[in-house]
Amino acid sequence: MLAIKLAWRNLIGAGLRTWLNVFILSLSFIVIILHKGFLDGWQQQARKDTIEWQIGGGQYWQKNYDPYDPFRLDEAHSPIPSEIQSKIASESAVPVLIMQAVIYPEGRMHSVLLKGIKPEQKFLKLPSGKLKQNIAEIPAIIGTRMAASLNLKEGSLVMVRWRDTNGAFDAAEIKISAVFKTNVPAVDNGQIWIPLKRLQQMMQLPGEASILIISPELKADLNNPDWTYKSTKSLLTEIDNIIRQKAIGGAVLYAILILLALLAIFDTQVLSVFRRQKEIGTHMALGMTRWQVIRLFTVEGAMYSVLALIVGALYGIPLLHFLATHGIAMPKGSDGYGLAIAEKLFPVFGTGLVLTTSIIIFFSAVIVSYLPAKKISKMNPADAVRGRVR
Repeated sequence: MLAIKLAWRNLIGAGLRTWLNVFILSLSFIVIILHKGFLDGWQQQARKDTIEWQIGGGQYWQKNYDPYDPFRLDEAHSPIPSEIQSKIASESAVPVLIMQAVIYPEGRMHSVLLKGIKPEQKFLKLPSGKLKQNIAEIPAIIGTRMAASLNLKEGSLVMVRWRDTNGAFDAAEIKISAVFKTNVPAVDNGQIWIPLKRLQQMMQLPGEASILIISPELKADLNNPDWTYKSTKSLLTEIDNIIRQKAIGGAVLYAILILLALLAIFDTQVLSVFRRQKEIGTHMALGMTRWQVIRLFTVEGAMYSVLALIVGALYGIPLLHFLATHGIAMPKGSDGYGLAIAEKLFPVFGTGLVLTTSIIIFFSAVIVSYLPAKKISKMNPADAVRGRVR
């Protein structure tokens, strides 16, 4: 208790210098929590949107299907297994046929992926119901990114040319039935969604698909050599890796901020050691042990961190609550990064994040306060009282 009283008196006596150090340390504390909360919020949002728009509860891929290998796409299709037919009928699974084609918007040639999907599907957020149209043209839906790049809109007509499984070329008109907005570019960029049966007829592939998307409630139990199961975890690996890389870069920022704050505390403690040599020498001459001297300065460092946490809470809690409630608006053009990024990201601030950051800052401040205290504890009390300590 005596060490705490002396430490508090010394901190208050330092005046503005103390509060500058406290503010810098509190600012580091808030920035670290904000940055980590931003990444956690982005990861949760990206995973949620990707599941709802693209991968559902997992997927079965035809053995030749590879989304990064367009040269094998013409071979990446097989008949839909009979075990899945009942799941499709109960809307627990959705077959998707993916083929390459070329469209000619405004006389320009543009390669696209034609994706056939059942208009009746429910568990993906794609507005596939807009494909239920009895028209001469092929009804289609596209995303806003695709619409902007091709200058298309709802009601637009565009010519599409494809080659079927026998190698014969054919062409027809597509009518854009709807333009949807999504945070997941993987279901938007370079893609046109049309009715599954229509695409199967165009490609001469009745009853075949490239991937099978299952609902989150359905258990993956298909055992077929032509189909490979991809779990939700494996399909979200790319997003998790990107967030992990961002977190590594953020760790460098954390280290710089903490080191700057701790450097200020270290300098203050070193200055305090040399200015208070006579005072400490007198205390030691009156019976204060070397350990008590070290403890005094260490407690002062700990109080810096405690004050920083209190000051940070005063302006940090309202700020972080506002951002968590209203979100952080992303700049225009961020949807072109190829990542699942919403117009607004809502940071997530968990109790574990706050406690971990608080503990790191607390012990870091204690350590940098302990180092200069080791030197002062080794001095001769008589020399310190006479002011001869070097």
